[in-house]
Amino acid sequence: MNDTSTRPTLPDRLAIDARSPHHVAAVFQHDIGIRFNDKERFDVAEYCISEGWIKVPSTKTVDRKGQPVMIQLKGRVEAFYKP
Repeated sequence: MNDTSTRPTLPDRLAIDARSPHHVAAVFQHDIGIRFNDKERFDVAEYCISEGWIKVPSTKTVDRKGQPVMIQLKGRVEAFYKP
């Protein structure tokens, strides 16, 4: 069964944080994957395909509000829906 017609198109920039202006809740109703430099990443918090970067949390480091500190990595970014 192919339900690609009900999936929204993946935006150029997407964030998992609901407070971000780049958060699109309809996309998160489906399983999505992020491929960064031809390797699938499971820890991506935000991505931008056109600018070629992802943001991932650093290890155990949090800011003064308790949010993880993000590291920006540059490279080739691909977003896709998982089957």
